[in-house]
Amino acid sequence: MSKGTVDGTGRGEGAIAFARLRSVTQARIGLGRAGHAEPTRESLDFQLAHARARDAVHAAMDVDRIRSTLDGADTIEVSSRAGDRAMFLQRPDLGRRLHQRSRENLEHGAYDLALVIGDGLSARAVEAHAAAMVTKLRGQLLDWTIAPVVLAHQSRVALADEIGEALGARLVVMLIGERPGLSAADSLGAYITWQPRVGRADSERNCVSNIRPPHGLSYEQATDLIVWLLKEAKRRGVTGVALKDTRTQALPSPE
Repeated sequence: MSKGTVDGTGRGEGAIAFARLRSVTQARIGLGRAGHAEPTRESLDFQLAHARARDAVHAAMDVDRIRSTLDGADTIEVSSRAGDRAMFLQRPDLGRRLHQRSRENLEHGAYDLALVIGDGLSARAVEAHAAAMVTKLRGQLLDWTIAPVVLAHQSRVALADEIGEALGARLVVMLIGERPGLSAADSLGAYITWQPRVGRADSERNCVSNIRPPHGLSYEQATDLIVWLLKEAKRRGVTGVALKDTRTQALPSPE
């Protein structure tokens, strides 16, 4: 075996190099081989990851579990027009609009912010991370008027537009389960929209993706960015492509 070769036994300089890379990423790299195929362990790991991704997409959101970790925050439960999970997956458009009975349950007020927890494509993600994010966001925005937390079933991102509009909120944050991948079935996304209303385009919202400690953004990192975006949106009256994260200072020019 030549130097740099990686095989199923893990021998060689190449195997050592890939081992170092694999220690800092969940990506499937340097898997090795057994003859002309991949090792049995890697094949089984792939099948397990695929099964977890499928389970995440089809699982129902456990609202009681989420409520129990919201530190006593008031909640409202709503549903989209997708009547069940199969319909939600087949008709994305129905997941973007509120069921009429749910809209009637949302009392119009004068809120600075509405926080929505939506199952999206991974109930596992919201059960793992959404309550912690809500607690941290509320703790950083003590001088804001915040609506009761909305728990949304069969929800796509745009459902938050109608929820925020019905509540009379100036801003809405949708915390939603992102589409699972083969290395991450529990990734949470946060979508921020100024003056939410039905018909808002995706270009009119900001996204903070991959909230998933310890492998993605930590709760602290995500909260800092979301709070900055919220305050800038409130100050400037915009979100989306018109609002960029400018917190990072430019590197000094070489002399």
